[in-house]
Order: sequence, then C-alpha cells, then structure tokens
Amino acid sequence: MSPHVLVLGGTTEARELAAALTARPGTRVTTSLAGRVSRPGAVAGEVRVGGFGGAEGLAEWLREQCADAVVDATHPFAETITANAARAAAAAGLPLVVLRRPGWHPGPRDHWHPVSSLPAAADLLPRLGHRVFLTTGRLGLAAFAHLRELRFVARSVEPPEPPMPPHTHVLLARGPFTAAGETDLLREHRIDVLVTKDSGGAATSAKLTAARDLGLPVVVVRRPPLPDGVTAVPDVRAALRRLDAAHRP
Repeated sequence: MSPHVLVLGGTTEARELAAALTARPGTRVTTSLAGRVSRPGAVAGEVRVGGFGGAEGLAEWLREQCADAVVDATHPFAETITANAARAAAAAGLPLVVLRRPGWHPGPRDHWHPVSSLPAAADLLPRLGHRVFLTTGRLGLAAFAHLRELRFVARSVEPPEPPMPPHTHVLLARGPFTAAGETDLLREHRIDVLVTKDSGGAATSAKLTAARDLGLPVVVVRRPPLPDGVTAVPDVRAALRRLDAAHRP
C-alpha cells in the first residue's frame, strides 16, 4: 500500500516538500491549506482546503485517510495548528515532523527590540517612532488599533479587515522583496520604525537589511515555543530524512 503523508502547508517549504515527496514512486501526498489566501501557489499532489475541526477532527481524518505521517510545515506563528498537529499525531499513533525555516538573527549594526507578542510590540512603539512600517500580516493589525497618534504603512498579501489603526496606508504585495526596493519604500513613506515577526527565510528579509542600512529600530516578535516534546527540522532535506527514519524497520 502506498505511504500517505499529510503536509500541513501554506509555506514555500511545504510546496517544496510536497514536490519532493510526490517525485517518490508510490508516495501519496495530501497538502492541507487553511484557505486564508485566495490565490495560493501551485502544490504538487492532492490538496484540501479548510480546517479539520481541531485536534480531534484531524486525528479522525488521519485514521480515515490511512495516513502514515504528518508534516507540519505551516508558518512559524501558526501556534494553534502546530499544537493540534502534535495532539492529533499522538492520538493516531503517527510520526510528526515539524518543518520550520531558521529564524533571523541580528548583526552588530542592527537595532532590534525583541518582544514576546504583538501587544508587547504595540506597547513599545510610541517610544521608538511615529511612522511605522508594519509587516506582521493582515490578521495582526488589531493589536495596534488603539495607537491613534501613530502613522502606519501595513503590508500584507490579502486586504486586512478592521479593526486596524485609524491612520493606516495598506500595501498589498507578496515577496520576495529586494533590499533596494525596501529602502526606497522606507524612504518614500518616511518610516522611522519597523515591526516584523521572526518569520525567517530570504523572501522577506530584505526589509531588515534596509532598516539596518538606514539605522532604523526594528521591533521583532519572537516565535511561539513548540509544544512540549516536539522538535523542528530546518529544511526539506532534513524533513525527508526524519520521515525516512520514522518508517525505517
């Protein structure tokens, strides 16, 4: 019987992993997308869209579909999905592989202010600047809605919904971005502080280079911790090795 791997996707790494797995003869791959982006990129193998109904619903799906392994390759801040994946894989008796691209690290010329959450970032902002480049995604704007005295430029892939800060200019764009382009953007909007999540990866890291070159402070929201007993691998190659090891006799 063909091995069946469920990939919880939505990231570049998830698409790369699905392509690598489907290239293996006899391997069935289902990638699950949350459905928050209206035009996701093409994904190899089978695709399902929408939630499972929590950890219990996911465990039931794994049993019904005769899955052999689960790979959580969601965004590093998809904390609830990761927790549900860990619980569901344990309930179904299946191996779980968590694929997370490495986070960013500041250099000697960076002026980073690490915080634990979006509300903590909002509390810090008034002390750092007045014109904010906000790159925390469309679902994070509510944490800054009370900052009526600040001016925001918010960038997201999809249009955000209220609540959001009253003085917000929305830019719709999808990476990758260049350092030159990010520098021009920061200068054009006279940005004096950047807010970002530690998403990692090269596609959106150019804003950090631009902020460094312009000497701007950067508020960096740290990643949530992984569930107890769960460790992550940093790339597709390591995820494939972990899957192979889990099914080695």
